[in-house]
Amino acid sequence: MKKHILVALISFLLLSGCASTSLPIRQDVALSSDLERIAYHVTGQQTKTTLIFVHGWSCDSRYWQKQIPVFAKDYQVIALDLAGHGHSSLDRSEFSMQAFANDIKAIMDQEGIERAILIGHSMAGVIIAEAAKLMPTKIVGIIGVDTLQNVGESIPQSVLDQMLQPFMTHFKDATKDFVSPMFPENTDQQLLHWVKEDMSSAPKTAAVNAFRNYLQMHVNGEAALVFKDLTLPVISINSRLWPTAQAENSKYIKNYQLFYIEETGHFPMLEKPAKFNQLLKKAISLIEKYTNEK
Repeated sequence: MKKHILVALISFLLLSGCASTSLPIRQDVALSSDLERIAYHVTGQQTKTTLIFVHGWSCDSRYWQKQIPVFAKDYQVIALDLAGHGHSSLDRSEFSMQAFANDIKAIMDQEGIERAILIGHSMAGVIIAEAAKLMPTKIVGIIGVDTLQNVGESIPQSVLDQMLQPFMTHFKDATKDFVSPMFPENTDQQLLHWVKEDMSSAPKTAAVNAFRNYLQMHVNGEAALVFKDLTLPVISINSRLWPTAQAENSKYIKNYQLFYIEETGHFPMLEKPAKFNQLLKKAISLIEKYTNEK
């Protein structure tokens, strides 16, 4: 009996110790420029620079689960759900990249943030660039995660329409088929299953609208133009899943660097979190050094 009590006591103390070192998380909601309700959470200590994590298409803030506790030790960290995603509202008529950028601005305004580095996955690579245009004095650097493979790439309207058709008719199946090739063959099957099921459960209307608006920027050339007046550091942390046109990107992005993360697919922050976090720390340090030297 005493042995059982001792084991229980040790387990309790271990759990208590873990709990005491965890950082508190504050949940909140901000109103975007079109009154969409944007859910977000804040953790870490108030610091000079805030890190804001922005998820990709049909994802949400949970996709940064392996980064938030790591970076919150040294920074104030915010992760949000863009409108039409996660716990945010989905009443806007157009889920454009500019509208998503205003979601970020709403949170920064509400929190009184004067200096931030934005980290954006996939579709959010363009969103954080749009946010930097909105707040040029407050955003000191942007880090894209498996995104910005070729900002100058042109897509014909007919190709865009063809790509969208399966999502409009059979959204769940089309999304699962879309996600599967984004992972290498040796991917953890539980992770693959979760991402496929999670992304295919996104609200169809908002998801298709956002997908159309995102790809439309490669039809009309806005994907490259968004970087025209940006001089802040832009860093990509990309997998080898799709080739990144570094030289082409440098024609449009004035201060561009590319880091490759090996042996991952489109979700390196979930697939290889330790390796990814090392590269992300390096990217953040480079941005901090650059801005401090200006």
